[in-house]
Amino acid sequence: MPADIPAPALPGIRACVFDAYGTLFDVNSAAARMRDALGDKADALSAIWRTKQLEYTWLRSLMGRHADFWQVTGEALDFAMADIGVHDAGLREDLMAHYLALDAYPDAAPVLAQLRGAGLATAILSNGAPAMLQAGADSARLTERLDAILSVEEAGIFKPHPATYRLAVDRLGVLPEAVCFVSSNGWDVAGAAAFGFRVAWLNRMGRTPERLPAGPDVEIRGLDALPGLIGL
Repeated sequence: MPADIPAPALPGIRACVFDAYGTLFDVNSAAARMRDALGDKADALSAIWRTKQLEYTWLRSLMGRHADFWQVTGEALDFAMADIGVHDAGLREDLMAHYLALDAYPDAAPVLAQLRGAGLATAILSNGAPAMLQAGADSARLTERLDAILSVEEAGIFKPHPATYRLAVDRLGVLPEAVCFVSSNGWDVAGAAAFGFRVAWLNRMGRTPERLPAGPDVEIRGLDALPGLIGL
């Protein structure tokens, strides 16, 4: 390779696997669409909803009380609405419906298309229930750019349990070190790195790195940086 062309940061990658919520899909878009109804409580509801959604996945895993992500998402929304003092069954129904068709980030579709066009396998690996993920991918027109849409329901436990990351290895038929895993969630990044994936942390918001036993190989601010890192 000529000296003036830098080597890719992540060589030898055969598959790119993406988290869904917060990585490909904007989790704040559901509440944003209901801003007229929620008023100045929209941002608070969205933040609490997301926090509780994640907390409940971890707590259920620790308690051995698994429920699918659709149920967990509803329970987290119930907490968030009660916490901000909003009691409206119709609004709850609308918010849950919007969660099935979240906005995709603008860089998601073109980057997936570029990766797949270069011969790499592409997949989603998410806590989301299968029907949620399929609905979201279809709504965002990402389905045709993916080789697989993988839900942790096949493992029966939420990320970051190692069994969840094993799903991608088994389905795509690649070694962990040949997988570039991309997530915006620091805890997910740590779990994937501990499993053995090469990991790109999609740090869109400039968040502080986690203090966990494993971490990302690279940090990016947008998905458009990914192809260059793997040598495309």
